Amino acid sequence: MPDEEPALNEPKPEVPPAVRAQLLATEHWSLLASRSTTQAEVLTRISMFLTLVSAGLVSLALAGQATDFDEGFPGIALTLLGIILLVGVLTEVRVINVSLEDLAYVLAMNRLRGAYAEIDPGVAQYFMASRYDDLPGSQTTYYFLGARNWSQVLGSSMVFIMAVNSALLGLLLAGITLAVGWPAWLCVSIAVIIGLGFLLGSMRLGYTRYYDLWRHHTARFPSPSSDAGPGGTTG
Repeated sequence: MPDEEPALNEPKPEVPPAVRAQLLATEHWSLLASRSTTQAEVLTRISMFLTLVSAGLVSLALAGQATDFDEGFPGIALTLLGIILLVGVLTEVRVINVSLEDLAYVLAMNRLRGAYAEIDPGVAQYFMASRYDDLPGSQTTYYFLGARNWSQVLGSSMVFIMAVNSALLGLLLAGITLAVGWPAWLCVSIAVIIGLGFLLGSMRLGYTRYYDLWRHHTARFPSPSSDAGPGGTTG
């Protein structure tokens, strides 16, 4: 009979630090490659969407000139705006998902830096990015030159796409309400209110999903000043 494989729970010889560092570095490069691929994919999606928006608006102008803005133009405009908005919402969903995936990559690489520091404590002083896989650690890695502020969030691709979609939704609603003969002031008011509501709702959704991730995350290397709170618990 062939020899049985050794039981998995048998004691293993200590892995040399050089081998551990090599294994961790391999995982680190894998995470970097995955992060770069994901970022490139979502930037392509955003570029495609903005190109569609630009082409759609130009098409509307040409269609208006060709039809002299007659009775057939509102149908063309509403259909085109609806298609663009649909693509925009799908793009927004992907951008939010990629933002959370990027956070996961950052946390994973922070954890690897914590492992590097365990192997060689002296190397920690050379890290600009954080070696703590919790909320403060992720914020340090995203911006390690100081405290992050709201300008970085408001200037992000995610909020930019939300703003574009809100404007498209407002245009679509204004076109629909004008087409049914409502007063112009009421059409504009509805478009502005619902557009702003969509923007705030989208930002609220992104905020909720962001903190929901922290509620399900257990930090292995919490920051020294982070004894409790989202992402700062130890398991």
